[in-house]
Amino acid sequence: MGPFGLMHGLVDALKVAPGVLQLRRASAERNFANNLRSNLFRGVFDTAQAALASAPPTRPLSYDNEGSANLYLERLQIDDYDYPSMFWLKQSFDEGMTSLVDVGGSIGIKYFAFGELMSYPSNLLWRVIDMPAVAERGRQFAASRGAPAALQFSGDIADADGVDIIYASGVLQYLPQTLAEIVAGLTRKPRRIIVNTAAIHPSKSFFTLNSIGTAFCAYRVQSRDEFVAGVIAQGYTLRHEWRNIGKPLRLPFEPGHSLEDYAGFCFDVVS
Repeated sequence: MGPFGLMHGLVDALKVAPGVLQLRRASAERNFANNLRSNLFRGVFDTAQAALASAPPTRPLSYDNEGSANLYLERLQIDDYDYPSMFWLKQSFDEGMTSLVDVGGSIGIKYFAFGELMSYPSNLLWRVIDMPAVAERGRQFAASRGAPAALQFSGDIADADGVDIIYASGVLQYLPQTLAEIVAGLTRKPRRIIVNTAAIHPSKSFFTLNSIGTAFCAYRVQSRDEFVAGVIAQGYTLRHEWRNIGKPLRLPFEPGHSLEDYAGFCFDVVS
């Protein structure tokens, strides 16, 4: 090993020395507790309840508050990792599907953003389902922009029943139920399920605690095989799978639990 490699080895060893590691953890905990803007993660837990029980007392414990509802007012944009899900939405519309539930769609972010590049069906129903405070803010925002009646808002996941498409982007990790459990509770299941930016680990299922700046939220990470098998068990086949490259999940002090990329999926009901 040359001097450069030796130096790096010494630096790495110093980082995990007991006293230094304790200082690093304390600094990270302060940053997490007082975070106002970043998207931070901390800890590995068996349940959502355990993750929330570990939260500092400095923020609310869910998205259901005005501060969180206003987070995405300036985020009406298409991200690089949205394009695979946009492809499957357009394919769905071309195949005659006209009703969609956008789970966790906030104030209608994707409805407004995707509409800049995509033609929607004239008889489209786009129903956003989110936390009650977020859904109410969405109604106000949509009205201020003169959005058509096709864009609706709800705070009840039961309103996903009977639509052609369930679209879930960046939300499954926050829900108390898994996607498979949500679909199992529907009387009339969707023809297609499009999932984007899901927290999927190659082999581990666990919860962590997420600081979004305005709140602390329990955050579910599912193993890839568990996630896919759960949806297939509800009568679906996996049509397509992709990686959201450039969107990682960094989980400090928890080796093997970080994600290099999030994941996306398209499932079709078995006819």
